Amino acid sequence: MTKLKIDKSGSLKLPAEIYRPLGNQPLEIISASSGHLLLGRPEAEGSVLIAGVLEEGSVTDLLSYFNMFRKTGILTLELEGGLKSLYFQQGEIVFATSSFASEDLGEVLFSLGKIERDALQELRLLVSKKTSLGKLLVERGVVAPKDLWLAARSQVEHIIYTLFSAISGGFYFQSKPIEQEQILRLSMSTQNIIMEGLRRLDEKALFMRKIISLDYFPLETGKEATDLNQAEARLMNVAQAGQQTARNLFRQIGLREFDGMRILFGLIEKRLICMEDTPTSEIEGVPGQILAAYNSLFKVIFAQVVKVCPEFPQEVAQSLRDLPQPYSFVLRDVELQSDGTLDGHRIVTNLIGLEEGDKKKLLADSLCEVAFTETMALRRDLDAEQARPLIARVQEVTTKIRDMIGRNE
Repeated sequence: MTKLKIDKSGSLKLPAEIYRPLGNQPLEIISASSGHLLLGRPEAEGSVLIAGVLEEGSVTDLLSYFNMFRKTGILTLELEGGLKSLYFQQGEIVFATSSFASEDLGEVLFSLGKIERDALQELRLLVSKKTSLGKLLVERGVVAPKDLWLAARSQVEHIIYTLFSAISGGFYFQSKPIEQEQILRLSMSTQNIIMEGLRRLDEKALFMRKIISLDYFPLETGKEATDLNQAEARLMNVAQAGQQTARNLFRQIGLREFDGMRILFGLIEKRLICMEDTPTSEIEGVPGQILAAYNSLFKVIFAQVVKVCPEFPQEVAQSLRDLPQPYSFVLRDVELQSDGTLDGHRIVTNLIGLEEGDKKKLLADSLCEVAFTETMALRRDLDAEQARPLIARVQEVTTKIRDMIGRNE
C-alpha cells in the first residue's frame, strides 16, 4: 500500500494513478479522525457512505451488512487486476459487473460452448455505445435469447461467487437508486448467496486437491463405469482420449466451471478418471495411421512451398477455417503446427461420439480435402519439375488411405 505524508503546510501529494481519475473536481472531507481521512465529491451522484480495506473473509461481512440494513446502491471493490461492482436494492443483490476479461459476457458464452473464438472476436469489433455484444449475438442468430439470458445470469453469479476468495483490496459503497434496466433478478436472496458462496469456496478447495489444475488432462482409467448420470457420462465420453484439458472438456459439453469441477471430482473419486499433466502422446489404430500418413505428406509439402511462398502457413490456416461441412466439423479449432502438420489429438477429440466407421471415413475425407487444397498451391508456386513428384505423392497417399478403410474407388 502506498504511504503518503502531509507536509508542514498541510498539503498532501497524491500519486498520479490516484489524482488523474479524480480530475479537477472539488473534494470535501466526509469523515476524518487521527487514524483516517475520507474525501469525496460533494456533488457526485451517489455519495460514498462507507469505504475501507478488504481483508480475507470480509466480503461475507460486507454483504451481510448491506442486506441487514436493506441498503440500496452500488458496492465497488477494487481488486488486484480490476474492479467489481455489486448492485443492491433494498439489501438484495440484483446485478453485478466486472472489468476482468475472464468475466466478460462473451467469455462466459465461449466457456459454455455457445460461441467459437473467431466469431466472438469478429463481433467484438462491431460493439459500440449503441450496439452491445448481447444485441449483436441475438440479432445475428449466433445465440438464442434464452441462452443469452442464462449466460448473463451465469456471468453475474460467477462475478459474485469468485469474490468470496478475495483476500485484499479496497471497497466503497455509494448510496443511489438502481435503474430498472440494470436489474437482473437472481433466483436466490443475498443470505442464500452468502451461504452458497461460502459452500463453493470450501468445496472448490476440496475439488482441487484431486483435480490439481484445470490445465491438466482428464483420462479414462479403463475401470468399468456403472450408474452414471447424463452429465457424468458425457464427461467420461469426451475424456476417453486424454487429449483435452479439464477446462476445455467443460466447454465442450457446456458446463460451468464449478459444476464441471464437481462432476470431475466425483469421477476421480470413483477412480474412473485420472489427471495427467500432459496429453497422451500416441494415437492408436487406423485413425493414427491415417493421421501419420497425411501429416508426413503435409510436412514435405510445407517445407517445399514455404521457401517460395512465405504466406503459405496463413493460407493453409485460412483454408482450414473456410472448409465446408462436414470437414469443418472434423477440423474445428485445429491449429496448423510450425512444421505444417495438423494437431491429430485435437482432430481425434472432434470425432468422439461417432461410430468407428464414420470416424475413419470423415477423417480420411477431411484430410484428403486439405491435401487437395495444398496441391493447388503446389501447382501455383512450384515449377512443373518440382511439383510433379509431390502431386504424385498426394495421389499415392490418398489411394493408400482409401484402400485402408475399404473405400478404394
